[in-house]
Amino acid sequence: MSAVSRRERGRRRRLRRERALALGAAGAALASVVLGVRVDAGTGAGTGGRTTAHPAPTPQRSATPGLREDRASGATTAAPRAHASRAPSAAAAAAPSSDDVSFTILSAGDVLPHANVNRVAALPGGGYDFVPLMAGVREWTAGADLALCSLEVPLAPPGQEVTGYPVFGAPAELVTALAELGWDGCATATNHALDRGTAGVTHTLDMLDAAGLGHVGTARSAAEAAAPQLYRLERGGRTIVVAHLSATAVVNGRAGPSATDRSVTGADPAALTEQARTAREAGADVVVANLHWGVEYAHSPDAEQLRIATALAQGGQVDVVLGSHPHVPQPIDRLPGGPRGEGMWVAWSMGNFLSNQDEECCTMETATGVMTTATVQVPARGPAAVTALEWTPVTVDVAESRRVHALNDLAAGVRPDGLGLDAATIAARDARVSEVMGTEGERLQAPRPTGPEPTVLPRPR
Repeated sequence: MSAVSRRERGRRRRLRRERALALGAAGAALASVVLGVRVDAGTGAGTGGRTTAHPAPTPQRSATPGLREDRASGATTAAPRAHASRAPSAAAAAAPSSDDVSFTILSAGDVLPHANVNRVAALPGGGYDFVPLMAGVREWTAGADLALCSLEVPLAPPGQEVTGYPVFGAPAELVTALAELGWDGCATATNHALDRGTAGVTHTLDMLDAAGLGHVGTARSAAEAAAPQLYRLERGGRTIVVAHLSATAVVNGRAGPSATDRSVTGADPAALTEQARTAREAGADVVVANLHWGVEYAHSPDAEQLRIATALAQGGQVDVVLGSHPHVPQPIDRLPGGPRGEGMWVAWSMGNFLSNQDEECCTMETATGVMTTATVQVPARGPAAVTALEWTPVTVDVAESRRVHALNDLAAGVRPDGLGLDAATIAARDARVSEVMGTEGERLQAPRPTGPEPTVLPRPR
């Protein structure tokens, strides 16, 4: 993949300088809550058993991609949801019902708390607080109309030890942090979903329920496994429903979920297409699918990713596919097919969001990820459509605080208190993610809410 041109990088630097000026004093102080402590680098998440990468697909590259973040208290059980403020603009609130409306759906890479991430989040008196680690991108997660996280790990069931790699079990406070920072729900079908067995699946979903977050990809019953997660948004006097699906191509310790396993959903494109079709027949306007797939540390999709995505696009029911598992970013494409033949967006991999990975343990690119922002247009007459999928790079300061930062802000010269990344490291990470993602579709401004918060419609138990 060719490097970004000097002219393009100059254009991006100018835009970033303008963004830094707009941030003002608030941007210069981006979430300086956590004290930096240097501890050893974490290792990678579990393997998927595949070792070869394949060339990038032939579909035309999209002209758009994006990302997001969260907070937790010291309690050991999930608290009622306390969302970051999402007051819509006056213009959005006053929009007449006859107008076209639009809204945004934000997602991000793996929420993967290794042992050292948990250590930094631990409170002296007991419990954990993950909010400061993710608060650096709060304006993105709170600004989107619908924010969907990629929760790679289960929570440790009551009475069990909190652990990191290789068998994860996160504190319950991770979920409350996500809710506090503006996330609305999470995809939970991953290779680590069964690290704590069915008890871990059940406890994780119970805590997501208690925090008011939606979830899909794992289940406590056959009925729950068959149901997508639905979100209802009220915009311009209309009700819009987004259906969320989640599936994984691999579960650690076996080739993949079996067809009869209700605990975690497998990446069967025919089954996912049917689930999406059923959701649309029941009133869903938009279908988003999270896929946990691919080769770890590979920067382009492999043959299995291409096969699954092509089948989903040809099925004509899914608007957007959001990928995870490789722990590094992969490009965004728009495949032929999709609803009404208008194309299906694919973010092949959003990389990492919160983790302890960087060049010390893995590759430099594991310290970066992308937030994706999908723009959904809903005309006064006619079906809703995803018209853009933009990307925004994020990076984790593993050297000090394990905090997530918007890489654009750091590249523009913003230096939050306690930052452990030097200018050369920031520049190298910025250049590499741009090389992988391309020069088009980068989003530099956080979204703003266009209406009230979404309503999470519980899946059947």
